[in-house]
Amino acid sequence: MQQTRTFSDKLFLVLKGLAMGAANKVPGVSGGVVAFVAGFYEEFIYSLQKVNFKAFKLLINGRFRSLYHYINGKFLGLLILGMIISYFSVSKLLDFLIVHFELYVWAAFFGMIIGSIYYISKDFSQWTRNNLFFVTMGIIAGIAISFLEPARENDNLWFVFFCGMVGVSGMTLPGLSGSFILILFGNYVLLLVDSVNALFDTLANIMLLDFSFIHNSERLRLLQVLIVFSLGSLAGLVSLSHLLGYVLKRYKKETYSVIIGFITGSLGVVWPWKEKIFKIGANGKYITDAHGDKVLDNYDRYFPDFANSQTWMAILFIIIGIFIVLALGWYEKRNATS
Repeated sequence: MQQTRTFSDKLFLVLKGLAMGAANKVPGVSGGVVAFVAGFYEEFIYSLQKVNFKAFKLLINGRFRSLYHYINGKFLGLLILGMIISYFSVSKLLDFLIVHFELYVWAAFFGMIIGSIYYISKDFSQWTRNNLFFVTMGIIAGIAISFLEPARENDNLWFVFFCGMVGVSGMTLPGLSGSFILILFGNYVLLLVDSVNALFDTLANIMLLDFSFIHNSERLRLLQVLIVFSLGSLAGLVSLSHLLGYVLKRYKKETYSVIIGFITGSLGVVWPWKEKIFKIGANGKYITDAHGDKVLDNYDRYFPDFANSQTWMAILFIIIGIFIVLALGWYEKRNATS
């Protein structure tokens, strides 16, 4: 699975990791879709499969060079580097854009998912009755997930570890949004906003030689949560990759059919025209979490008003999103051919 890569290939691989990290941060969008459209999904899955008992033995025996080559370390390292950079750059920008330009952000990602469905489906020639069944099952599952009711925040470390294992699914399962799963678990803000911000602030303090944070119990709690969440994510990546590697080898057409269905079903989650519905308690007041923020219940989706100029601007962003995916797919195909 390892390939010889030029400097530009390595740079683009970091950028792809950055795009995967950013996509996985947005509820309803899957980082796995980026891997699928960008043409490195199978290499990603099979490389993660190499994180196994043999790799552990190489690590224990100090054979680091052999371990690096065995797990396709250059590929995984550059990709993970891009994801890490994303969490401290693009994801921060996305937080700002979602707050101030929410409609247009959802519209762009909606377009990107439409483009992904077309891109993946156009080369899928085996439209048998069996494959259509799996596509339908994927669509139903994707739509069903979008209508589940979110839970309340829970910082129990065992549950946080479980959130990491399940939340990372968006990296390996195109169409299944890890961040939306975390919203359903009630831990999206805790794990992808508060804990990441705590790490960012801690690193900034260390660079300024300010170690006062060691007396900040809330900061230390968030860092502990982030470490456990990261360990859960790593465990989820490895275990899911082994499962997916198995089904890709034996049921590739059926797996791709389900993935196409999942991606199609996820369109309901990222539908741009929607309003947040917050949970209301028995006393008629909004239920809040530990930070005083209102707890999300679900979304009220509606059809756009075509007399509104914002609607046409959102449609423009949908078209831009479609174009981005198709341009990426075209570039990857041209690069592979050359």
